[in-house]
Amino acid sequence: MQIKTASYVKGAATYSQCIVSELPQIAIAGKSNVGKSSFINFLVNDGKLARTSKLPGRTRLINYFLINEGSGVEFLLADLPGYGFAKVSDAEKLKWAELLENYLAKEQQLAHVFFLVDIRHEPTRDDATMYNYMFANNVPFTIVATKADKVSKSQVKNRCRAIANFFKVGADNVLAISSLNKTGKESVLAKIEQVISLV
Repeated sequence: MQIKTASYVKGAATYSQCIVSELPQIAIAGKSNVGKSSFINFLVNDGKLARTSKLPGRTRLINYFLINEGSGVEFLLADLPGYGFAKVSDAEKLKWAELLENYLAKEQQLAHVFFLVDIRHEPTRDDATMYNYMFANNVPFTIVATKADKVSKSQVKNRCRAIANFFKVGADNVLAISSLNKTGKESVLAKIEQVISLV
């Protein structure tokens, strides 16, 4: 699986603004500041495609990116709003939660979710809520442990095992990646290829 081209399409603030398309969609979910934008940029080999920020809560929309337009395996990447950000109003949090839930429950072209968690920490209560929601609604997903460069190489497997145990999944369901050290991309691309071949 190769990603040859990637371009920003649009952002949706409500479910009614979401893209209607026949293309399969791969969504990126995770808490604020887990590294979703860096993950997307690393995946598509473009450091500026998704806007990264040191301030959490930057992604307030579902941002769509068109991958491989007119060449090879074409699909949409949907960057979902980060959750668990404290410094916004309850009304804003509710709006984000509603957008997330509507998308995950209603998007018929959703083929898979990459569920990002920080490899350094125990998953949060919000992560557990997200996992339970996807599990209960039969949303297919793979857990991606980000920021693998922040722990020693010998710790990567242990941390992935701990995350797998927390979510009660097999250790092979957790992919460790580092956008900084450029590691782990092949396993993510292989998963995308596998998922899209089944659509």
